[in-house]
Amino acid sequence: MKPRSFAKPVSAAIIGAVLLVPMTLIMAPADASNAKGVEIAEETARRDDGFGDFTVEGQMVLKNKAGKESVRKFKNTTLENPDPNEGDKGIIVFLEPRDVRGTALLTHTKIEPEDDSQWIFLPAVKRVKRISSSNRTGKFVSSEFSYEDLGSEEVADNDHVWIEDGPCPTDASLTCATVESMPKNKKSGYSKRISYTDLEAYRLQRVEFFNRRGDLEKILTFSDYRQYEGQFWRAHDMNMENIQTGKSTRLTWGAYSFNTGVTDRAFTPQALEKASR
Repeated sequence: MKPRSFAKPVSAAIIGAVLLVPMTLIMAPADASNAKGVEIAEETARRDDGFGDFTVEGQMVLKNKAGKESVRKFKNTTLENPDPNEGDKGIIVFLEPRDVRGTALLTHTKIEPEDDSQWIFLPAVKRVKRISSSNRTGKFVSSEFSYEDLGSEEVADNDHVWIEDGPCPTDASLTCATVESMPKNKKSGYSKRISYTDLEAYRLQRVEFFNRRGDLEKILTFSDYRQYEGQFWRAHDMNMENIQTGKSTRLTWGAYSFNTGVTDRAFTPQALEKASR
């Protein structure tokens, strides 16, 4: 899974960051900021090109406002699409606990303006159901991740505007580019997201998601990055916090296996039930 980016009034930290932007930055031509925003998004994507496929097992911890937790285990398999006009394909299968075991989600990421195609297998009724584009904002298995968040992020899906370079909010020793991305798809659950990408290895460090009203809704933080195949960075800890409800969902990942030989045939609605076994 690759993540996506997000008032109640925007937090003081964000307001402060805006107020401290140098006048030279504020006066920068819009087209220059747009070009730099696209350049950063493209370089981030380029650094991850060529991974082929991977599979990984992980854990999802859902926490409510009172701090009560529920734990789920899952397996994620992703296949890279070499066609630049198509997105990646992915399957998430839940392994534990019993009430969600066998639930499986298939995603075919599309380049906007096309909607992503998604199907879910529900073992209780033993059938595959297509997720309609109108339901893409719904919560996935009651987590703080929506169906929309679970598709791979494609550069052309958004308009990108560079805001500034500065210390990363997660690690002040790193310099992060701050980029505002506005989805082109009118059915998106977000009006924009603000992402912080370190300029050392072009790894996402934090993403702020703003709902359709323009309010800050969720913050996704990435940590424990590890490198595979001498090239591909993967965060082994992702925490999605809902600012408005106080709920959160943390994903932790085991070791990734790359180039496992999985093929397109494993990523069809017809194969989804088999994948859930």
